[in-house]
Amino acid sequence: MNLEDLVGLQTMIGVSNSEVTPDLIRLFRDTHAGGLIVFRRNFKTAAGFKSFLSGLENVLQKKLLVAVDHEGGRVIHLAEGITVFPDNLALGRTSNEDFARRQGEIEAGELRRLGIDLNLAPTLDVLTAKFSPNIGIRSYGPDAELVARLGTARIKAMQAGGLSACAKHFPGQGQSPLDAHLDLPVLATTWEEMEKIHLKPFRSAIEAGVDTVMTSHPIYPELDRAKVPATFSKKIVRELLRSRLGFQGTILSDDLEMGALKNLCSIGESACRAVEAGHDMVLVCKSADAQKEVFRDLLAAYEKKRLNLENLKESSTRILKLINKRKSCFADTNPAAHPEGKALAREIARKGIEISLCHCEPEGRSNPAFKNEIASSALRPPRNDGQKTLVIFPQISSLGGQIFIENEFRDEKKFLQDYLTRQGIEDSEIAVVKISPEDHEISALESRAKKADTTVFFCYDAHLFPKTRELLEKIQLTAKRCVVILLRDPYDKEWVRPDVACVNAFGFRSVQIEAALDRLFQEHTTRHSEAEGRRISLDPSLSKAAL
Repeated sequence: MNLEDLVGLQTMIGVSNSEVTPDLIRLFRDTHAGGLIVFRRNFKTAAGFKSFLSGLENVLQKKLLVAVDHEGGRVIHLAEGITVFPDNLALGRTSNEDFARRQGEIEAGELRRLGIDLNLAPTLDVLTAKFSPNIGIRSYGPDAELVARLGTARIKAMQAGGLSACAKHFPGQGQSPLDAHLDLPVLATTWEEMEKIHLKPFRSAIEAGVDTVMTSHPIYPELDRAKVPATFSKKIVRELLRSRLGFQGTILSDDLEMGALKNLCSIGESACRAVEAGHDMVLVCKSADAQKEVFRDLLAAYEKKRLNLENLKESSTRILKLINKRKSCFADTNPAAHPEGKALAREIARKGIEISLCHCEPEGRSNPAFKNEIASSALRPPRNDGQKTLVIFPQISSLGGQIFIENEFRDEKKFLQDYLTRQGIEDSEIAVVKISPEDHEISALESRAKKADTTVFFCYDAHLFPKTRELLEKIQLTAKRCVVILLRDPYDKEWVRPDVACVNAFGFRSVQIEAALDRLFQEHTTRHSEAEGRRISLDPSLSKAAL
């Protein structure tokens, strides 16, 4: 390989195409890119996607490292041929290592059948008491040992099935109050805290032989006095990850186009600093112009001896080893979801549900204590005895331009009506509202809640959308009887009144919503037990905003 090929090998790019075009071929030839990261925009059908990948590689006459963020739950980009698993936090609540292992096995077969080499998962960030807008339900939870056990079980299973895994986001950003996609977090986490909590899952993954590790963008001033983003930090990447922890696999950057880095320097300079810090491969996920700039600047940096050619050869060896290690399993198999995947996803969702019901004295409405005791007879809305049930649900389908939407939620009202009919709830009213409701919607829903005997409110991220929080507050005060089901953000529990039953689904995928409704409408009173989902123990110092 010549210098251009070696430099290009260090870049993984994202493209807008779902078909092979002359412009796409020209982009790969101009950048010599060694990897392709897949997004929803590249995927129409499973068969078409597989044809797209094979066609591109045939034209380029080389094997690409094909990767995808397939975390499950909130982060899914593939619309067919895969199982839609719940978010990691739901799995974390089950504390079931076998669930994680089986998920990894299923993902390996499904993704390899689609032609994918590397799953940029699992997320090994450990949650803390701080509000975590970016990680949140993507984490297995606040217990470092649990995160390590579940993450490692999934990694081993994926890689045993021929699919490379990625431990992210090193050295851990579950404590970040900012989303690095938008801004640059500064995390004052000490070395002692990192060793005690955040590094544990990564140590476990490295010992298990994880193929890749992805770093994070935040600044960790206590870890590197230079106060640069971890992406640019030799102390964090080269010294800590490569030397101290002994990781010998491929180190990936997070997307260099994120808001965390954009105001610090040009993207070409970001790539050079990331490679200087010790990254083998940098991700540039959207802009063709940015991808060309990264290639040009990296090439110039090697030609001018700013970047070390010996390091380039070492990185190239690691990347080529990763590309060439793919097993032939599933190569000639049609893409298809695993027949047992849906059942496993439902079981994880069901056992991951948390129900909080406060037993207060009549005058104790301000009592902040939650007891994790399930009393379904108290939660279950009335059936056919002349009483009315109002269900308020977010218009998840409106997010189709931003996230993967399951077919079940193309028509939210039909999904809910079908469910209520199966449960024998005939006298019901369903209101599908905007993700961030408008004033007139809030006013109208207040009026409807006053007339209903029971109101079931599905809350989608009251922390992110002030109008959702306003609606949540007003419905709780107005409704005769209210049940709140939390979807995307478990931290919204902070806004649920202590006398209101709260069902925490830890995600908004169909299996999670069905699991929440099943627990709400179950036939008989059930007491909380270990078999029905153990609660994660949190440090008592955590605020009530914690999970």
